[in-house]
Amino acid sequence: MDDPVAARQQAPERTSSAAAGPPPRPGRLATVLALARAGLIASALVTVYYLLPLDRPDRAAATAILVCGLLAVAGVFAWEVRIIVQAPNPRLKAVEALAVTVVLYLVLFAGTYYLLNRSAPGSFSEPLTKTDALYFTLTTFTTVGYGDISATSQAARVATMFQMAGGLVVVGVAARILAQAVETGLRRRDGRAEARSAAGNDTEERP
Repeated sequence: MDDPVAARQQAPERTSSAAAGPPPRPGRLATVLALARAGLIASALVTVYYLLPLDRPDRAAATAILVCGLLAVAGVFAWEVRIIVQAPNPRLKAVEALAVTVVLYLVLFAGTYYLLNRSAPGSFSEPLTKTDALYFTLTTFTTVGYGDISATSQAARVATMFQMAGGLVVVGVAARILAQAVETGLRRRDGRAEARSAAGNDTEERP
């Protein structure tokens, strides 16, 4: 016959072992919400790009937008990394952070190309609308390079080279930093779960 006292003593051990197990994966709803949030932010950034009054032909404004924009991208990325480390679902937050960073980066260079085209006509092989500028930015970022639009002036080529170099950083270095942030966030989350489990066991063992 089983000893009821021994059974009660073994119950906390089973509870502790269950609590110390792997944390549950994010549910389908959390995944959908994270993807929807990333899509909404990306759509908002593109909408702002189309609504901004970029029709003033000013090369200094193009340079200022590029420099300040790159600083903003770096700041947003650093802020997202910090959030990933502290988030309950670091993987989902990393997907959102990557989407925001890439779209902000593309919109930044699209605006720069559009301003260059307005301030110095002939900077590209054909006049650029905002859609053309975004299209050229995306084909350059993905290294497709159809060749239908190309940079012809020195300023436009320098800006394009900056985008190429920055694209390598975004794809290579930024992705690696995000992966490390996810690992740190998962370890921190597991540590908090173990601490809560240990605190619960101490409470149950008290008379």
